[in-house]
Amino acid sequence: MLRSEGDRLTRVVVCSPDKEYFDVKTLKAHNLDARANPEKAKNQHDLLKSIMKKFGADVIDVRELSFHPNSVFTRDTSLCTPQGYVQLRMGLNTRRGEEDWMAQVLDGLKESKAGKIQAPGTVEGGDIILAGSVAFIGCSRRTNANGVCQLSALLKRMGYKIRTANILPPHLHLGGIMSLVGSRHILCSKRLFDKKFLRGFDLIEVDDQTFISGNVICLGERELIAEASNTAAIEALDKRGFKVNTLDLSEFVKGQGGPSCLVLPVERIE
Repeated sequence: MLRSEGDRLTRVVVCSPDKEYFDVKTLKAHNLDARANPEKAKNQHDLLKSIMKKFGADVIDVRELSFHPNSVFTRDTSLCTPQGYVQLRMGLNTRRGEEDWMAQVLDGLKESKAGKIQAPGTVEGGDIILAGSVAFIGCSRRTNANGVCQLSALLKRMGYKIRTANILPPHLHLGGIMSLVGSRHILCSKRLFDKKFLRGFDLIEVDDQTFISGNVICLGERELIAEASNTAAIEALDKRGFKVNTLDLSEFVKGQGGPSCLVLPVERIE
C-alpha cells in the first residue's frame, strides 16, 4: 500500500543493469545522452540498493527486459496506490512493453491491480507524486493530456485531489522538478511553478541547476537519497535537518534519470 511518497519506504522494485543498459545501438531512440560504464554503473546501483536495505526496505531486484535499456528506470512503468497498482503506458515508443513486464512482476508479488492507462493516453511514473490527500501530475513530453485525464479519474475515485502542471524542457518529468521529502515537505525548483500548485506544503526551494534539481528518494523519517552532483538540493536539505545519503549515480544521469527514476516504490507506511 502506498498513499504518500513522504512515508517510510518498506518495499521497492529495482532493476540492476546487466546487459541491456549497456548494449545500446542508437542512443537517441532510447533518449540516452551517453553510454554508461558497466562496472561503474553496477557498483553505483549496488550501493543504492544497499542503502535502501540498510534502512529496512525490502528491495526486489528484477532482471532487465530484453531490448529495453530503460527498464533500469522502474519508476515509470507503474503507480502503486492504496487500492493496488495502476499499469501505465510509456510515452517513449522504445519503452513500450515495460508496462506489461512490470505488471507481471507486481502480479507475482500478489499486488492487486487498480487500473490501466489505455491508448491514446500515455503516463509515465516520473510524472506522478502522491502526497497524502493530493496527487500531483505532470503533463509532459511523456505524459499526455489524455493520460492525465484517465489517471485523474482513477485517483479521484480513491479520494485524491488532483493538481496538474505542464512540464517543460529541460525537465523530462515532474519528478525532476520536485519530490515529497516528508508528509508536508516538498523539495522543488524555485522558478517553475505557480505557488498555488504547491499550496499547503512547506517548500524547500533550490536553484534549477540541472534537469534533476528536485529529484531525491524519500526513505522516510527525514532521511533521503540524492545524486552527488545535485549540490543545491543537498545543501538546502541539510540546512533543514534532513539526513542526505549522497550517491554518485552519474552513469544513470547519462540515461536522463535521477535517483527516484531507479526505484518503483511498492509499499510505504506512516
